[in-house]
Amino acid sequence: MTALTSAALPASPTRRFEPVITPAATLEPLWVRVILVTLAFAFLTLFLFVPLAAVFAEALKKGWEVYLKAVIEPDALSAIRLTLITAAIAVPLNLVFGVAAAWTIAKFEFRGKSILLTLIDLPFSVSPVISGLIYVLLFGAQGWFGEWLRAHDIKILFAVPGIVLATIFVTFPFIARELIPLMQAQGSEEEEAALVLGASGWQTFWRVTLPNIKWGLLYGVILCNARAMGEFGAVSVVSGHIRGETNTMPLQVEILYNEYNFTAAFAVASLLTLLALLTLALKSTVEWRTNESRQPPHE
Repeated sequence: MTALTSAALPASPTRRFEPVITPAATLEPLWVRVILVTLAFAFLTLFLFVPLAAVFAEALKKGWEVYLKAVIEPDALSAIRLTLITAAIAVPLNLVFGVAAAWTIAKFEFRGKSILLTLIDLPFSVSPVISGLIYVLLFGAQGWFGEWLRAHDIKILFAVPGIVLATIFVTFPFIARELIPLMQAQGSEEEEAALVLGASGWQTFWRVTLPNIKWGLLYGVILCNARAMGEFGAVSVVSGHIRGETNTMPLQVEILYNEYNFTAAFAVASLLTLLALLTLALKSTVEWRTNESRQPPHE
């Protein structure tokens, strides 16, 4: 029986022979991969796992009874409540701003577009302490609007409004910066098609744009919420550190630690850590869903 080479076989219209491309990383020697993975895990263990374990170990050092007592203490409950209220106000406002800014930058061409992008990135480059001082300059007793606010009995600094404003300032880039590249990559063809077919602007947004950006939007909201609950620098400047009134959870941890009340400090810190771990889990889930949604459908 004569052996036939692959060249003599008739070409099949349904079958394609494609070269198998091996990732370059798998071509590295085994010992190189082992060393790199070991170094990565050692770094994570030293700078992530051990500190996280230390927080919970110190919080529970004197038992669950002391831990729960520190968590339900009135000042701690006030700090938890204020942190949640601040995030509940700041995140939705940043969501509206982020979607509007991303829509404007991704869908339209106008003068000053690069300036707007730079301004959106401003909180990333400005120290949070400076952000807080900006509001002191504006709304402080000797600030630009201080006399008018005092005359109308309006209190912004050392009160909830100042904390919310400072939190909004340091967190507003997160949603916008997540959506802008996503919406630019998607283009505007689908929106234009919807408008041609007679859809209104709101119908186009709710039925075309929003479904396309939902996972990126949720990802930005998660990051924004995490930063809002954990913000320290800007909030510290504008809060006044009034116990039971203007202390958020990070500020409460600082006060308790400075008073050498380590168990209570680590108890409140453990709540922040749990929130961070929950945020990480949500972030990983959203990243997985986002990558899955971007995969081309299987034939």
